[in-house]
Amino acid sequence: MLIKETHQDVQTTVSGTPMRIYIFHPSIPNYPHAKFPGVVVFSEIYQLTGPVARFARQIAGHGYICAAPSSFHEFVGPEPLEYDVQGTDDGNKFKIEKLVEAYDEDAKLTVDLLVGLATCNGRIGATGMCLGGHLAFRCALDTRVLSAVCYFATDIHSSTLGLRRNDDSLKRAGEIKGELAMIFGKLDNHVPPAGRDSIRQELHEKGRLFSFYEFAFAQHAFIRDELSKGRYDPAISKICFEVLLELFGRTLKTELGEATADNTPVENIC
Repeated sequence: MLIKETHQDVQTTVSGTPMRIYIFHPSIPNYPHAKFPGVVVFSEIYQLTGPVARFARQIAGHGYICAAPSSFHEFVGPEPLEYDVQGTDDGNKFKIEKLVEAYDEDAKLTVDLLVGLATCNGRIGATGMCLGGHLAFRCALDTRVLSAVCYFATDIHSSTLGLRRNDDSLKRAGEIKGELAMIFGKLDNHVPPAGRDSIRQELHEKGRLFSFYEFAFAQHAFIRDELSKGRYDPAISKICFEVLLELFGRTLKTELGEATADNTPVENIC
C-alpha cells in the first residue's frame, strides 16, 4: 500500500500554541473513495524522530491513517529533538512541565482531525512508545478510541520516571472502553517489576479487556531502530508489531457490533 505524507497545524486552547500533526495516509491506486481506520501515533520524548516516523509508516502501510502530534509545541517547534544529552534533558523537562490537561487536548484534537477526514471510517486506535505509550493509554480514555497498543508506557505508575503528580491515568483506567495491549521488556528499569505488576493488577481490578506482554531479554525502548544504545531488538519488535496488527485489524477493520459480557466459567479441562 502506498503512503502520502502531509501535516496540519491546529490551534490549541489549553496551551494557546499551534500543534503540528503529521499525517501518514494509505493510498490504493484506482480506489479514490477508499476509507480507512485512524490511528493516533504518540512519540517518545524526542517528538517525531526517524524511528517514530518509520513506525507510523509501517502502520499506515497496512491500511490505517496515522496522525502523529508534536507533543511539545508549548516549548519548541515541531522538529524532533536530538538523541543526545541535551535532547534527552529537554524532553524529560518538557514532559514534566507540560500540563496533563494539555496532553489530553492534544489527543482530543488529533482524534478530531482523524474522524473529520472524509477518508476515515471513524474507527480509531492509538499507539506510542515510552512517553507515547503512556499517552496512548491516556488517549484510550476517549470513548472514540476502540483499542490502544502501549509500548513500555513509562509514566503510568508512580515509581516510574518523570510522573506528574496530578496524572490520574491509572486511577481512571476503569473509564477505558476499548481493548488494550500493554507491552514491556522485563529488563525495563524505567517501568520496574513493581510498576508493571501494579499496572496489570489495576487493569484486572477495573475489569478492563487487555493483553499484557513482557519479553524476557528486552530493555526500555527496544523497538527504536536508531540510537537505541544497544537495546533495539528487531525480532521481538516484529512480534510486537504482529500484536498491534492483530488488535487493530480485529477492532478497527472488523465491524464487531456492541460487545456483550460473557460470564460463562472457563472449563477446567486439558
